[in-house]
Amino acid sequence: MVAEHGTMAGNMALKLGIYLNSQHPAGDDPARRFAETVEQVRLVRSLGFDSIWAGEHHITPGFHFFPQLPLLHRLAGEAEGLWIGTNVTLLPLHNPVELAEAGAFLDVITGGKFLLGVGLGYRPEEFQIFGVPVSERVSRFIEAVEIIRRLWSEDRVTHSGRHWQFSDAAIAPRPLQAPRPPILIGAQVDAAIARAARIGDGLLSVPTVTLDQLDAQISKFKSARSATKLPPGEHFCRLLEVGCAADDDTAIRRSAPFLMEKYKSYVSWGLEGLTLDLNAAPEQQFRALASKRFAVGAPASVIDMLVAQHRCGINHLSMRVSWPGMGQDEILASIELLGRKVLPAVRQRTAAAGPSSPNA
Repeated sequence: MVAEHGTMAGNMALKLGIYLNSQHPAGDDPARRFAETVEQVRLVRSLGFDSIWAGEHHITPGFHFFPQLPLLHRLAGEAEGLWIGTNVTLLPLHNPVELAEAGAFLDVITGGKFLLGVGLGYRPEEFQIFGVPVSERVSRFIEAVEIIRRLWSEDRVTHSGRHWQFSDAAIAPRPLQAPRPPILIGAQVDAAIARAARIGDGLLSVPTVTLDQLDAQISKFKSARSATKLPPGEHFCRLLEVGCAADDDTAIRRSAPFLMEKYKSYVSWGLEGLTLDLNAAPEQQFRALASKRFAVGAPASVIDMLVAQHRCGINHLSMRVSWPGMGQDEILASIELLGRKVLPAVRQRTAAAGPSSPNA
């Protein structure tokens, strides 16, 4: 049975974190972009956000992508007191024993504030370069979740599976969180949501779903969890595209060009559930994509959209506020505005609304 985690649950106000952009145009100076990332994390911490997150991709033509776990290990010292999450780790590409060790160490150095978010992955190039058959991604995923969960919570583990076999194994150091860090599962389609409910501690939702779809996904997760006689899930997290400026038009003007380039990459990579009318004008493309999905606008508009996530059942948001090519001044200005104008209001409104009722 999947163990529960009392540290973040219960609930209170919506938790708000910042998703760090690890992907930059190939021509950008990586040392400068890394220094900017450190500066962003320091600002995030000083403004009182709850968490930082980073993603994972490999072999991304036209871009360089900072390796996820080394990046988060390095940033942990700048992010003291914050939760640190992966959104997502492409689990089928990894050896679960090595990932269990790296995750346990992240939990130690964050003082027990690590969240492991995992996903299946979908890009054939990544599976090919890692030597993993795409046809095995689901079986590897399920088996790896079991191995990590057991290594984090049991003294000695013997495992005989399709992809990994070992006897009397133990990792050290073990995580600080008891019984272990939460394992959050990225899922979109019904079968994947049901699987997430069975094997994970919570759901990670993608930014491409609308509010109606998000509400349906969380309901499906809860129903599947109940049907398997597991305790209610506690972690309902989402990656959300967020652009904040003094007024709606400025926010759209600043965010749209970079955000649209990112989504054109997603379309070219074959991300499920995403289509763009490439013949439409850029602003028209953006408005069609952003409607009921993204939080881009003046503080009041962003606050309303974040509160709407909480009403759907989300209790922790990972807000992506920058995209490849965006300048540091605009990124810092957006984080600052979110921290000073949006964060306090969202906390007040979601706390006043009571629990987001993930256990309903």
